[in-house]
Amino acid sequence: MEENRRPLIAGNWKMFKTCSEAVETATQLVKTVADVTVADVMIAPPFTALFPVSEVIKNSNVVLAAQNLFWENEGAYTGEISAGMILSAGCTAVIIGHSERRQFFGESDESVNKKIKAAIKAKLIPIFCVGETEKERESKDTFSVLDKQMKKGLQDFSSDDLETLVIAYEPVWAIGTGKTATSGQAQEVHRFLREECMEKKFGNKLAKSVRILYGGSVKPGNIGELMFMPDIDGALVGGASLDAETFGKIVHYK
Repeated sequence: MEENRRPLIAGNWKMFKTCSEAVETATQLVKTVADVTVADVMIAPPFTALFPVSEVIKNSNVVLAAQNLFWENEGAYTGEISAGMILSAGCTAVIIGHSERRQFFGESDESVNKKIKAAIKAKLIPIFCVGETEKERESKDTFSVLDKQMKKGLQDFSSDDLETLVIAYEPVWAIGTGKTATSGQAQEVHRFLREECMEKKFGNKLAKSVRILYGGSVKPGNIGELMFMPDIDGALVGGASLDAETFGKIVHYK
């Protein structure tokens, strides 16, 4: 990765861990990564565990993200969580448009766009997820799919709006499957996202500074090779982030 972009290693805990389990893992993780100064470390526990985990990681180098948000500030939206609620629970970031949200909960590029707007308005860092399915990759549609997701997801934004944006490329075919894009495949897509999707629309300055993470069966054994690529700035880690020791090894990739 480029020297001017600070690496970000984020752990998405998905629908795992009760409050007590989340607190226990976070407590271990704080000790495991206390010596890390060259990368940002982030975890995204389930909503129920956000506040207790925020108390555990206070004054540490681990920061907190939520896994989703709704675009309205408040109202009759049973089961939804607003940006303000996420902020009050101690979060500084939020994952938006994860492939599982798109796949199981009907999220669209349009709803993702509204969520990114809500996050930016609330001064939360949006981690904007994009990626193609196995069928789309086999049909050689990877770049057209990503181009559409990027254009619609970031519609009506200026480069100034997106200063804090983080992009996460997660090939759907590599999530939880044990399959991983090769470092070359991942680099090719990351370069496309940076040069074709960001630079052409938002200019060179933002394209050079935006962090693009790779997500898809990231493990201690492949993180080093991925991070060696010039356009890969970190990782969005799923299953391997659930264990503090394993996630710690990924964070200590150097």
